[in-house]
Amino acid sequence: MTTAEYNQCVEEFSDGVYRFIAHQMRNKEEAKDVVQDTFEKVWKNCSNVDFARAKSYIFQIAHNAMIDKIRRDKRKGDFNEVKESKYSVEYEYTDIERLVRKAMEKLPDIQREVILLRDFEGYDYKEIGNILNLSESQVKVYIFRARTYLKTQLMHLYNII
Repeated sequence: MTTAEYNQCVEEFSDGVYRFIAHQMRNKEEAKDVVQDTFEKVWKNCSNVDFARAKSYIFQIAHNAMIDKIRRDKRKGDFNEVKESKYSVEYEYTDIERLVRKAMEKLPDIQREVILLRDFEGYDYKEIGNILNLSESQVKVYIFRARTYLKTQLMHLYNII
């Protein structure tokens, strides 16, 4: 990958990577750090990166960096000093958005990740598989299960309202 191709990747993919990581981590500043670390790793390894596959490579690096950061933070955490602001979302949502986000929080991590990549970021099954190191059929199964769960949860909430 050339310097111009790297700059093009930063311009095209940084917002999508940020949205994906921020939604998972629920902390804007930590998400920015992960995105910055991701592009730093890509820059250090740009001579070995194929520009045609850069998008899935960048998301894979970001996903792994996010997992590493979460694991590091879990080891550091002192459960007696939990700061509510760290785990709260600062966005304002409509009621429907709040219900969908609440239902998505109940999904297992892998199902939430595939739904975010497919429905929010628009990746195809093969790209998601490359990013998360899953087969295409596993991706389809996780998406199906997640959508079924979300449908059940949202219909249940709809019936209550």
